[in-house]
Amino acid sequence: MSGHSKWATIKRKKAKVDAQRGKLFTRLAREIMVAARQGGKDPDGNVQLKTAIQKAKEANIPNENIMRAIQKGAGELGGASYEEFNYEGYGPGGVAVMIEIMTDNRNRTASEIRYIFSRNGGSLGESGCVAWVFQEKGLLVVEKANCKYNEDDLMLLAIESGAEDFKVSDDDSYEITTEPGDMTAVKESLEKSDVEIAYAEVTKLPLNTVKLEGQEAEQMVKLIDSLEEHDDVQNVYTNFETDMLADV
Repeated sequence: MSGHSKWATIKRKKAKVDAQRGKLFTRLAREIMVAARQGGKDPDGNVQLKTAIQKAKEANIPNENIMRAIQKGAGELGGASYEEFNYEGYGPGGVAVMIEIMTDNRNRTASEIRYIFSRNGGSLGESGCVAWVFQEKGLLVVEKANCKYNEDDLMLLAIESGAEDFKVSDDDSYEITTEPGDMTAVKESLEKSDVEIAYAEVTKLPLNTVKLEGQEAEQMVKLIDSLEEHDDVQNVYTNFETDMLADV
C-alpha cells in the first residue's frame, strides 16, 4: 500500500495470523492437502507442495502434522475433502478484491463471504470481474538490516539469479519479483550467496492501484481484516493504497 512497502503489509498480515496459531496451522494444513491432491505427494516433483511444506515448517508445524496432511491430500487417510477456488469482488471506492478459498462446503462459504462484503461497503462480483487486475508472480523480500550487500550488488545478484524485477521499498526492504515457476530457483541461488530471504511466496500483484483516504480507507481495512479472519480464506489480494494508516 502506498507509503508502506509490500513487506510492511505482509508483516502486518503475518502478525495477525500468527496471533491465532490454531487457525494458521489449519490453513497451512489445508494448503498442503490440496497441493498433494493436485500434484502428488512428492515435493521434489510438486513445487506447490514444496512451497506449502516450507511455509508450514517456518510456522513451526510439527513434522508429523505435515506428513498427515500430505497423506490426507494423497487419499491415504480419511477426512474432509477440500476444494480450492477464487472469489472476486469490489471494496469501497471500487478497489479490486480477489480471495483464494479452500472449503469443504462451497454454499456455506459463498453466503458468508457475500455477507462480509455487504457489511463492509463492498460487493461480491462475477468470476473474472477483477482477475485481469492481478498478475501471478514470485515475490522475495530481503530486509536491508539483514543484508550484507548494497543495493547495486544485490540487484545484480538477483538479475543473475533469474529475477524479473528488483525495487527498493520505502526504507527497510528490497522486493524481488520473478516468474512464478522461477521463484524457488532464484531463492536458492540468492541463499547460496548468503542473502537472507525474509519472505518468499508466489502471490498476486496488482497491475494498477486505487488510493483511498478517510472513511473509505478505514472501511477497506475492515473488509480485508474480516476476510482474512474467515476460516476458509487462504489469501486476500487487493489493489488498495493508502497513506493514512501507519499499521497497514
